[in-house]
Amino acid sequence: MNNSTVMQKRLPGDLAIWIFILAELTVFAALFISFSVSKSMNLEMFAEGQATLHPMMGLINTLSLITSSFFVAKAVFLAAEGQLAKSAQWIWMGIAVAAIYVVTKFMEYQSLMALGYNLRTNTFYTLYFFITFFHFMHVLMGIVILVVVANKAKKGGYDEDITGIETGASYWHMVDMVWVILFPLIYVIK
Repeated sequence: MNNSTVMQKRLPGDLAIWIFILAELTVFAALFISFSVSKSMNLEMFAEGQATLHPMMGLINTLSLITSSFFVAKAVFLAAEGQLAKSAQWIWMGIAVAAIYVVTKFMEYQSLMALGYNLRTNTFYTLYFFITFFHFMHVLMGIVILVVVANKAKKGGYDEDITGIETGASYWHMVDMVWVILFPLIYVIK
């Protein structure tokens, strides 16, 4: 086989984002382990805390992030085909759907706080608010990254090198993947 016909396998995006993603996943893994261990030591407290959560809001958040990730993945494929304007449109659709997550999560926090729950209520709420807010901040940062990427793509700023789009998408998919683990861990598994 000739070298020109062999496809080079590589991680999408910049290597630095993968180092960052690995570091972030390590932090989330530690938080998930802390939550699970604390839960095993306080089953009744965690069951009572879970009962106050809004699993339908959690499901809406799950669907919004998965849908948003699909739109961003579609944008990467379009960018690879040189269709940067269409790629930007798909990224903007991903951002719009991600906004559903932001609004829904804010409403959930507001609802719980109105009932008097906060970081100091007990171990369950300390971990719930800390982990979900840490993720929420990653969602906001991801949206900012996607806005920058979409604007640059719309202006044709990527030419043939779409590393920036791939980098933003890789980060966004990490945010989505973390929620897919976080949602059942905190909201569903009894």
